[in-house]
Amino acid sequence: MYGAPAPSTPGPSMNASRRTFLKTGAAAAAGLTLGFYWPASGTKVASATTGGAFAPNAFVRIAPDNTVTVVIKHLEMGQGTYTGLSTILAEELDADWSQVRAESAPADATLYNNLAFGAIQGTGGSTAVANSYEQLRKAGATARAMLVEAAAREWGVPAAEITVEKGVVRHDASNRSARFGELAGKAAALTPPRDVPLKDPRTFTLIGRRLPRLDSKPKTNGTAQFALDVVLPGMVIAQVERPPVFGATVRSVDATAARAVPGVIDVLRIPSGIAVVGRSFWAVSQARQALAIEWDDSQAEKRGTADLMAEYRALAEKPGTVARADGDVDSAMANAATTLTAAFEFPYLAHAPMEPLDCVVRLTGDACEIWAGDQFQTVDQANAAAAAGLRPEQVKIHTLLAGGSFGRRATATSDYIVEAVHVAKALEEGVPVKLIWTREDDIRGGRYRPMYYHTLSAGLDAQGGLVAWRHRIVGQSILEGTPFEGALVKNGVDQTSVEGASTLPYDIPNLTVELHTTRVGVPVLWWRSVGSTHTAYATEVFIDEIAQAAGKDPYEFRRSLLGRHPRQRAVLDLAAEKAGWGAPLPAGRGRGIAVHESFNSYVAQVAEVTVRPDGEIKVDRVVCAVDCGVAINPDVIRAQMEGGIGFGLGAVLYGAITLEDGAVQQSNFDGYRVLRIDEMPAVEVHIVESTEPPTGVGEPGVPPIGPAVANAVFAATGRRIRTLPFSRPQIG
Repeated sequence: MYGAPAPSTPGPSMNASRRTFLKTGAAAAAGLTLGFYWPASGTKVASATTGGAFAPNAFVRIAPDNTVTVVIKHLEMGQGTYTGLSTILAEELDADWSQVRAESAPADATLYNNLAFGAIQGTGGSTAVANSYEQLRKAGATARAMLVEAAAREWGVPAAEITVEKGVVRHDASNRSARFGELAGKAAALTPPRDVPLKDPRTFTLIGRRLPRLDSKPKTNGTAQFALDVVLPGMVIAQVERPPVFGATVRSVDATAARAVPGVIDVLRIPSGIAVVGRSFWAVSQARQALAIEWDDSQAEKRGTADLMAEYRALAEKPGTVARADGDVDSAMANAATTLTAAFEFPYLAHAPMEPLDCVVRLTGDACEIWAGDQFQTVDQANAAAAAGLRPEQVKIHTLLAGGSFGRRATATSDYIVEAVHVAKALEEGVPVKLIWTREDDIRGGRYRPMYYHTLSAGLDAQGGLVAWRHRIVGQSILEGTPFEGALVKNGVDQTSVEGASTLPYDIPNLTVELHTTRVGVPVLWWRSVGSTHTAYATEVFIDEIAQAAGKDPYEFRRSLLGRHPRQRAVLDLAAEKAGWGAPLPAGRGRGIAVHESFNSYVAQVAEVTVRPDGEIKVDRVVCAVDCGVAINPDVIRAQMEGGIGFGLGAVLYGAITLEDGAVQQSNFDGYRVLRIDEMPAVEVHIVESTEPPTGVGEPGVPPIGPAVANAVFAATGRRIRTLPFSRPQIG
């Protein structure tokens, strides 16, 4: 979310300006507001009823200087949360965009829970706008109504005669007007109305327009605050040496050489490995290299990638747990005029955000304070409290900006935060600890998108109609053993392993999806667009193969199977139209198409590629059509589609974490390639106009790009790519 003024989540540097946060509790209906300064003082500030600030609910604060601060319950990690959520509230408030600021909410699930998650505050699943839309509209409308009522009482005029526009409350008949800040004190004394009317969307003036992001200026002038920027008095730096294979533990350690490094304070054993604590990052880095550790790998995962894939292939020969079963696939397949089969291999993938994991923890006997780009506040509170021997309510989290995540900062174990708590617990009380993961720690540290193996088979009738489809998936569960298992693992099926396959929209009378969940000691996690990262590729490449076998155009074939899914069909049509589907291309170039729904948003993409004589693939152009309901900020939507395309393209071209005897072979971007700026194709994004409720855009741009490019490669060369990444098979 773009914008003008200062960063909305300042870090607690002693030079940083301290901000006031007003938090409404259960007494909000009576206008009572409690406040505090952070990070250090804990000094109480005046309540809204006496200090002039107007905070009618937990999501908005209007100050006498006319600034409107929107309190954001979701992490801003580059996806535009601050701008999108602030736009929603500012729309109903009728604020002027220049007066709007954004500020991270404290960790408090009683006020700031993700409505899609239940009683948990957290960001993920492309839910930020979707779960906040009605909530923030009502918050803004309530504040507006109170400002209008304050003006009506002050001027002695009917509230119905008062208008609000761009931060000014006006009564035309008496030629009176006031800015929000002038009315804030009077409005603070009123009781918030229980129910307020919301705008007709046809009258929106901010929603649907390109507004400057609220985080662009601080991110470009260097004032934006990330965990790495936090500096507290007496703070120490920590790094952790973790096992070289997953599941290994420390048998013994000789820290003599490490302790001798100038600037090193201590060497500690914590559950995840050996922590080195010092005065500087350089000191602890050098000391960590000097550690002599003997590891016990008797319980470790020692299988390599080839071993695991061989086991996966064997499993795929057997029936799995049924995730979806329509009709009679066996009979339809037996009677089909033509049958096809295909197998797809998907590697482990690292998240590799620009900012590796880091946080600051300050621990005292009765409190734990955390500064982090925190994605899972409620979970992190609980895990930090357990590690510190405190209650969750004794853990205070300051959510700062995050330099990307793609799911990595949201773990059920809160790994990096818990590590910092363990270090802080071993030091003198109150000493702040900044824990930093290096890029090598990040790439080798696990929590990967799981490795998967898919087999698909299809049957066609004599007219080329698709009558049977069997899809078998083999891979790890990201939910098994987590608090989310009970809700999302049903009848032995992890829904995130099969989403996109079990929800296949094509009209196929006989369809079966099966799953084999494997047990592997490699830690796995959701990764941007989760199950759709592999299911969309397998299904959309295979549907292309089926169209070819049926002698039909890939776009027209898909279209004929989407009669019951008009929104999916509409984005498919739009992408094909804007891309000039069917227009001839020069030799060596190809055009491919894919469409997929994830997180209730619909995305179709057409990719144009050039395949050179040596087999090198260059993606020249991508045309993307997206239906995400009401478009809150079209510029943010386009940015997220572009970012998702770049992220997904890097993964399919190069991304792979591979194991040898259980050890990760990659360590940095030299071995784990991501897309480079000169490889980014020209991207066109077309947004479907819609009055449906808004849905997510952070992830849905990722799934279609891989299959669209693979299908374009086939169009150019006649060869299919079924093993990812593209750099692994030989093409051309």
